[in-house]
Amino acid sequence: MKHQIVKHQIKMWGLFVAALGTLMFLGACAKKAAPPPPAPPPSPTAPTASLSASPNTINKGDSTTLTWQTTNATDVSIDAIGAVDPSGSRQVSPSDSTTYHLVAKGPGGTQDATARVTVNPAPAPPPPQTSNATEEELFAQNVKDVYFDYDKSDIRPSEQGAIQADAQFLQQHPGIHVTIEGHCDERGSTEYNLALGTSRADAAKSALIQAGVAGDRIKTYSYGKEKPFCTESNESCWQQNRRAHFVYEK
Repeated sequence: MKHQIVKHQIKMWGLFVAALGTLMFLGACAKKAAPPPPAPPPSPTAPTASLSASPNTINKGDSTTLTWQTTNATDVSIDAIGAVDPSGSRQVSPSDSTTYHLVAKGPGGTQDATARVTVNPAPAPPPPQTSNATEEELFAQNVKDVYFDYDKSDIRPSEQGAIQADAQFLQQHPGIHVTIEGHCDERGSTEYNLALGTSRADAAKSALIQAGVAGDRIKTYSYGKEKPFCTESNESCWQQNRRAHFVYEK
């Protein structure tokens, strides 16, 4: 019996030694295993870009507004403009149809965007109008008389537009000559009004010459109060008679 106990103890001791050896072997193996590699850094995010034009169709000479937005970009440029902020807007006036090209660069790569602006050509000038009207008829339609204040021969400010329009017509029709008649209302003597009519005709002629009409195309004559345009004795009628009247001459 004692012999069996000893034999059992020896067996248990052997198992203990074997287990201890296994543990030591496993511990040594664990110490020798290589550590896992570090995780790679995340890749930079790629840029995004958008570009638009409003309106995208314009007439020649008009403007449009470019608007753009980018993300993850450190360098943004637009053809024909140059470097711009990452996001923004810019007014442009292209003379011809143009495709604007945006390039956005960043650590994550490059992205581009485009916007097309169509420019309508300037409308063609209308063809010259043909007219069957004679020069005399055109003269009657376009050349207006000049009116004066009572007892005055200087051209008043309100008549400056009329005298300038008369001068422009005569410059455009260099073959036309004109006689300027000086007229007055019925008040005052015949002699006085003849002199006043002369002064009014001369004032109109001087204004035409200053506007560029050759003086040798203009004659003057005074009728004073002898050829009234209106025969009633009131201010409305008298104003019609105080004038420099333009007469067509070949």
